[in-house]
Amino acid sequence: MERHIVHMDLDSFFVSCERLNNSKLEGIPVIIGGGDRGVVASCSYEARYYGVRSAMPVKMALRLCPEAKVIKGDMEMYSKLSHTVTEIIDEKAPVVEKASIDEHYLDISGLDRFFGAYKWTEELGEYITKHTGLPISFALSVNKTVAKIATGEAKPTGKKEVKSEMVRPFLNPLSIKKIPMLGDATFQLLSRIGVRQIYTLADMPVEVLQQMIGKNGVALWKKANGIDTSPVEPYTERKSISTERTFAADTIDILKLKGIINGMVEKLCFQLRSEQWLTSTVVVKIRYANFDTETKQCRVSYTSADHTLSKCVMELFDKLYNRRMRIRLVGIRFTDLVHGNLQINLFEDTQEMVDLYQAMDRIKNRFGYEKVMRAAGFKALERENL
Repeated sequence: MERHIVHMDLDSFFVSCERLNNSKLEGIPVIIGGGDRGVVASCSYEARYYGVRSAMPVKMALRLCPEAKVIKGDMEMYSKLSHTVTEIIDEKAPVVEKASIDEHYLDISGLDRFFGAYKWTEELGEYITKHTGLPISFALSVNKTVAKIATGEAKPTGKKEVKSEMVRPFLNPLSIKKIPMLGDATFQLLSRIGVRQIYTLADMPVEVLQQMIGKNGVALWKKANGIDTSPVEPYTERKSISTERTFAADTIDILKLKGIINGMVEKLCFQLRSEQWLTSTVVVKIRYANFDTETKQCRVSYTSADHTLSKCVMELFDKLYNRRMRIRLVGIRFTDLVHGNLQINLFEDTQEMVDLYQAMDRIKNRFGYEKVMRAAGFKALERENL
């Protein structure tokens, strides 16, 4: 049985959400981001016409498009609307995978025996727009890779079907930049040897690609040839992530405790960014030597940034630890999670800060988590080893 895989993408999702609340934003350039030193989280198609792009410094975006309206952004509103769309799709589609806050994959294989698969998807898209007011684009094809690329070609508010016999003719003339997960470094490497369109990449010997870029070369070659057997994985929302530390000996060493807590926060934040989560609720727990356990929590703007969450955790710890008694355990939990990533959601942070986090995460992914840490975390490790 031939697979029927749908990729649905809410168009300029953050901007579309803001336009639901303010009709005056319709038809004008809109930038979602934070302050003159912040980065662009999202932008309208009117702003993109002037060269504005996500992750660009807001200051640069305003030089390109001075008349753009800049809005700080409201992740809580975006999360609620995303959840509404997910509920609609879940109710109607047999298998759904939520890929991000504004993207879904659907496996509707077999539905073509009862309905036209394309017609069914078209009606679902219309239903979503009617009940939420949000514009959506979609593509139907034989696998996730081709469906996602086709959605990109269909935007904005477009729809496209790429049948099995049309996969290679559809992919061949496109830029290799269109292939999901092909980063700038790989693009530059391939461009230097003249590989800029998908058909050139697809016709390369797979062994050569493997030698050039390692194990990812085979996966890249398959995508260029329209081959993708990855399943649509049913979506389940993660509620929280947490960590606890029970000490071998109860302690009252505040410097040691705060160093360990900083290290715990840093590790959880790295996990948030790796799994593309943002948190809005921070919970700190301590257990005294007599087993009394106390917790405190606070709300923050959606983030996955160490410096923001560490400050909040430390403030909670200072409020919690009000007895001169040894501590047996400390714990941290981040909850009320939504999908998102550091690059597009640090509304208040500078481009330099975003670049720093991305560089640190690359080092951690390549060489191991403990190869780069904040000084407080290193000091805590040293104190433990004394």
